[in-house]
Amino acid sequence: MDRLLPIAARAGALLKARGETIAIAESSAGGLVSAALLAVPGASAYFLGGAVVYTRFAREALLAIPAEKLEGVRAATEPYALLLAEGARARLGTVWGLGETGATGPTGNRYGDAAGHACIAVAGPVSRSLTVETGHGDRLVNMREFGARLLSLLVEALEAAPAK
Repeated sequence: MDRLLPIAARAGALLKARGETIAIAESSAGGLVSAALLAVPGASAYFLGGAVVYTRFAREALLAIPAEKLEGVRAATEPYALLLAEGARARLGTVWGLGETGATGPTGNRYGDAAGHACIAVAGPVSRSLTVETGHGDRLVNMREFGARLLSLLVEALEAAPAK
């Protein structure tokens, strides 16, 4: 968490200054992004909720993404991460949404992605997505790396977004 906390503090400060809110749908990061953002004093000003969307059932129950939006989109891809981000954003009515999906390790996933593969996305006034490849199967290290990269992508999007 030590690596995530300074990035989360920057994201929290930007969200508070902008008066904007966020919702999160993370998978292989296991809730670390939500925990880091909630560790920032004053998080209730911007954090509306987060979910660990680790299974299809969780995605359907928590995000209610319509089946037609999932047609032709497989998990552990940038388009899927963006769907998660948009789903969290829509479900909680926030300005920003984060999505993360991947293969934490120690082995790859059923889609053929190697351990250390993740796709992350930010949806909002500025939307961005990115693929992360750590090149190793250390589960805990990958979880922290995925979380740090997602928080960094959020900071980049917040800094690029037009002022209100």
